[in-house]
Amino acid sequence: MTLDSDPTTEAGTLDDTASRIKQLQQELRKVVIGQDAVLDQMIIALLSSGHALLEGVPGTAKTLAVRAMALALSCDAKRVQFTPDLMPSDIVGTNVFNLQANTFDLHRGPVFTDLLLADEINRAPAKTQSALLEAMAERRCTIDGVTHQLSPFFTVFATQNPIEYEGTYPLPEAQQDRFLLKIRIDYPAEVAERELLEAFHRGDPPDALQPGTIESVCDADDLAAMRQSMTQVQIEPAIMDYVLKLCRATRNHEAILVGAGPRGSIALLTVAKARALVAGRDYVTPDDVVEMVEPVLGHRITLTAESEIGGASVREVLRDLLDAQEVPR
Repeated sequence: MTLDSDPTTEAGTLDDTASRIKQLQQELRKVVIGQDAVLDQMIIALLSSGHALLEGVPGTAKTLAVRAMALALSCDAKRVQFTPDLMPSDIVGTNVFNLQANTFDLHRGPVFTDLLLADEINRAPAKTQSALLEAMAERRCTIDGVTHQLSPFFTVFATQNPIEYEGTYPLPEAQQDRFLLKIRIDYPAEVAERELLEAFHRGDPPDALQPGTIESVCDADDLAAMRQSMTQVQIEPAIMDYVLKLCRATRNHEAILVGAGPRGSIALLTVAKARALVAGRDYVTPDDVVEMVEPVLGHRITLTAESEIGGASVREVLRDLLDAQEVPR
C-alpha cells in the first residue's frame, strides 16, 4: 500500500472482494466436487478479464463448472457445441431479411452474452474458430461490415478433449494466445469421487443443477468492483523482475522453439495478482507466480521437434525454467 493512499477505502474494497470470492467458492463447491484448484483458476480468469481453455477428459465437470459460475454470478450464459459443420455466422450472428418490414433484422449469435461456453472448440474448422478471435480479443464482432460491441464481461470458457484427435482441428497459435489460462482438469481424488457416488445414490445427478442449488452471490456491479480491486494488489519490484526473467527465459531455452511473447509476461503478472486476491491477500508472493506459470505459459510456448522426439513435455521444460531462476526472498 502506498503512503499517499487511503487505507480505509482500500481495505474496505479488498475486504469486500475477499468476502465475495469466498462466497463464490462456497457456491461452486456445492456442485463441483474435488476440483477446487480448477474453480479457483476460473475465478482468477474472471478477475483478470481473461478467457480460459479447459482441457480434460470427458466427465470431469467442465461444463457443469461454467453453468454453476453463471448462476452464482447472476449473469447471462450461453453454450455452443462446436462441430465440423459449424459456420462463423452460427457464432456471431447474421442479418436476416424481414419480408413484412422489408428490412434486414440482426439475429444475434451466442457471443452476445456474458459467459460463453464453447464446448469442444477444437472440433470446428479454423474459419469458425477465427470468428471467435475478434470477440475474444476486442469484445466486439463484425457482421456484414458493421461492428457490434459485446458485453464488457464477455468471457469465453472453452473446453477440449486432450486425448481424442479424430475429427478435430488444432487451435491456431493466435487464438491460443488469446486464452489467458489453459486449465488442466485431472480426475478427482478418491475421496471426492466417493462423494460423487454417494450423491448419485441419494438421487442427485452429478451433472445436473437442481433448482435452488446455486445461490447468486454477485452481480455485474460486484464483478466490476472485484476487477477494479486488482489495482490495489501490491507487487514488489523483485517479484516483477522474477516474472520478467521467467518469460524471457522461454525465448532462450534449448528445448523451446517459440517462447512466450510480451502478452505472456503481462498475463503472468495479472494472474499472480488475481491469485493473491483469491488467497485473501493484497500482495503477491513468489508462490503466486510459480503456481500460475504452467496455466499461463504452457500453451504459449512451442517445443522443438528434437525435444518432443526425446520425450520432453511442456510441464518438464517449465519446471526446468523455474529451477534455473533464483526465487526472490
